[in-house]
Amino acid sequence: MRSDSADPVYETLEISTPLDYTTDMYKVYFEVRDHDGKAYAIIAAFVGDDRVDTITRLAHGYEVPLPIQCIPDIVRMLAEHNIAVYQVIRYAKLNQSWPSPDSH
Repeated sequence: MRSDSADPVYETLEISTPLDYTTDMYKVYFEVRDHDGKAYAIIAAFVGDDRVDTITRLAHGYEVPLPIQCIPDIVRMLAEHNIAVYQVIRYAKLNQSWPSPDSH
């Protein structure tokens, strides 16, 4: 599909870019070495108690639904704890949205 034939067209200009500050959610895979559970704890603390059950443990990392703008924050937090991030993969957009701060 050409980007100008998407419906709505604006999505092709904003999806998965540094300019996407929407609450749209994507499934994101973080490939990390997590022998002591520290990476899981960091990701779980970031998503919060209400969403911790959305984290899927895989052989070499975690899948978690997130807005695009959260990815750099999580990578930074992992790096600050000396946890290597080997790759980050953004999968398809989900039919979910991140709660806004005033929704609590």
